[in-house]
Amino acid sequence: MKVLAAMSGGVDSAVAAARAVDAGHDVVGVHLALSRMPGTLRTGSRGCCTIEDSMDAQRAANLIGIPYYVWDFSERFKLDVVDDFVAEYSAGRTPNPCMRCNEKIKFAALLEKAIDLGFDAVCTGHYARLERSTGGALELHRASDEAKDQSYVLGVLTAEQLAHSMFPLGDTPSKAVVRAEAAARGLSVAAKPDSHDICFIPDGDTRGWLAERVGAENGAILDREGRVIGDHDGAHAFTVGQRRGLRLGVPADDGKPRFVLEVRPKTNEVVVGPKEALAIAQIAGHRFSWAGRPLDEPTHWFDCDVQIRAHADPVPARARVQDGRDGTEFVVVPTEPLDGVAPGQTAVVYLGTRVLGQFTIDRTVSAVPVGAASTAVGS
Repeated sequence: MKVLAAMSGGVDSAVAAARAVDAGHDVVGVHLALSRMPGTLRTGSRGCCTIEDSMDAQRAANLIGIPYYVWDFSERFKLDVVDDFVAEYSAGRTPNPCMRCNEKIKFAALLEKAIDLGFDAVCTGHYARLERSTGGALELHRASDEAKDQSYVLGVLTAEQLAHSMFPLGDTPSKAVVRAEAAARGLSVAAKPDSHDICFIPDGDTRGWLAERVGAENGAILDREGRVIGDHDGAHAFTVGQRRGLRLGVPADDGKPRFVLEVRPKTNEVVVGPKEALAIAQIAGHRFSWAGRPLDEPTHWFDCDVQIRAHADPVPARARVQDGRDGTEFVVVPTEPLDGVAPGQTAVVYLGTRVLGQFTIDRTVSAVPVGAASTAVGS
């Protein structure tokens, strides 16, 4: 096959490209330039798309012996990832920019261009597996190494995208094996630290970065009963589950810490309460997709696992697709309440190790309602 290897400049994508060559594929390496101003991206161990990463990727491609190119996706990245990030925070939601980057850039824009140029598949260094069901359908599964599993951030991929994807590291037992292989191949990135944090916020100050783009305006901090107990410099700086950075002038009756329960961008208010009020009994979202073949009868309740963060443990649940107030929505009811769920987060639904699909959380129902009424957060 003719394979386009997406090379971030890290050890995983370099080894994935090398394995694709070993498998006999015709491989071409490509690095994505995501900013026209490199100083706006995080560098060192925190970045993944900087000039130094591009140079690391080129050295790896040269050693592996494959052609190497840099493609400018900066405009698409700004529109689909950076601008979306700002818009979601402005609406009081907590987005996952890495999830959006996979959805809109690596497996949409990149894959579309690759297919147009005659490539059969895009190869990445993600830790996930592709398997065929007994009926022949292609399915996305967790990696063999659960500690490094990245199937969550790939939950946005559709059946068509999976058909043109390749994950050579999916069956690797550990990251240590990948690093050892990279060292044996002579790759200079063998000991390079993993990237983390948001690449387009250079200093890691998300609150300050958002304030420059959304604006900072004083507002009230309320308790669950609606009483003003503090003030803030802008609701966009807060996310559900946050404890630090709250300016509360009225102590809690029980003396315990309080946490952000809800962000209201329209009124510039932040609602706080006890930790137990973060427990969520139900989540739902109408922006959902299937990772491969959907269930035959998704409107019937079925048993599954749900994961709401990249490194969170899966939680047993029941789920179905139903008609909701904003149209058809995916509803999940966990067997035990979820903790600190924020609208805008992505919920990925699993059947065993298989990724069934995902949705953006629009609506949650508290397991600890105020009085006798349930609280819909993010409505």
